[in-house]
Amino acid sequence: QVQLVESGGGLVQTGGFLRLSCAASGGTFSSYNMGWFRQGPGKEREFVAAIARSGGTTTYVDSVKGRFTISRDNFKNTLYLQMNSLKPEDTAVYYCAASTYLIRLRTTGEYYRYWGQGTQVTVSS
Repeated sequence: QVQLVESGGGLVQTGGFLRLSCAASGGTFSSYNMGWFRQGPGKEREFVAAIARSGGTTTYVDSVKGRFTISRDNFKNTLYLQMNSLKPEDTAVYYCAASTYLIRLRTTGEYYRYWGQGTQVTVSS
């Protein structure tokens, strides 16, 4: 079983940037496909990005393509989300998650077995 802890959230102005980190422990990080999800105020949880075990394949929700980059360091057991050109609509609690479904990257939460506690990102207009 892997434990996930997010960090790096905060308050930023429109057009700013943040880098989220997700530290994994208690499991073999490199054996999981990983994803980022977010839940804005009054909204349902939304898929943001996912990355394969090796880091060679990624996928993004259309609203963040070209602005966000997901990456991982399997030696450091850490997942990242670089967020640039932030918009007020990016305001949400961001969660990292680990998936044991390895055939292809998954974009819905039911395929992710382990979740972090979340980190708040607030983008002011």
